[in-house]
Amino acid sequence: MCESWHACRVGTGEITVDFATELELFVAAGLRGGPSTVRIDGVSTVGHVVEALGVPLTEVGALVVNAQTVGPAYVPKDGDSLAVRAVTRPQRMPDPVRFLLDIHLGTLVRRLRLLGIDAAYENPDIGDAALAARSAAERRILLSRDRGLLRRREIYAGAYIYSHKPAEQLDDVLSRFTPPLAPWTRCTTCNGVLRETDKATVLERLPNQTEQTYDTFAQCVDCGQTYWKGAHHARLDAIVAHAQRKFGS
Repeated sequence: MCESWHACRVGTGEITVDFATELELFVAAGLRGGPSTVRIDGVSTVGHVVEALGVPLTEVGALVVNAQTVGPAYVPKDGDSLAVRAVTRPQRMPDPVRFLLDIHLGTLVRRLRLLGIDAAYENPDIGDAALAARSAAERRILLSRDRGLLRRREIYAGAYIYSHKPAEQLDDVLSRFTPPLAPWTRCTTCNGVLRETDKATVLERLPNQTEQTYDTFAQCVDCGQTYWKGAHHARLDAIVAHAQRKFGS
């Protein structure tokens, strides 16, 4: 029984494929733990073969055929040996490094914004096509746990989020893209920029007793959301301190 990405369809030969350990979670069990034989059709590119086997190209670093690095447009031939390596970290991207997150990453987007990182978010869900189009139009790195979304050709760039846990998700993004940190400068609600403001300006927006307890305030220039060091500040400060200690420049 062949381990074929096209269900043993008649082709023009076979290649061996060896996936990096980091990429094995994307592929079938039979393709893990070392080189495996895969049938090819003589037409599909190596990029298509890799994606059809389950690995988004956003997660692939070098593609090495017969000890030579090739591009995803290379068409493999019978007898080729393909090594699929993981993306190199840190992954260098042109400035500015900006992100777009899908609807399932709401906590992560707030933590990125807490650190002053430009992170756009679509809620409610606008669909894969619109997300991909926005990524391309605004040159934003699309972050998602949806492999199908990351395979869309029109996205500017993308990254698979490996963990379900927000703390691990944040570490993953920061270690991979190393964006500059500027804590407490961005609105966690809308992604706008924060500016310091005086108490009198925001007084009518404050809950009862807040004006008697706090003296330092900031306000979003876009949505008007008001911020102060309230009851949750210690928890947020711990997130900031961890990021600065581990990833700050």
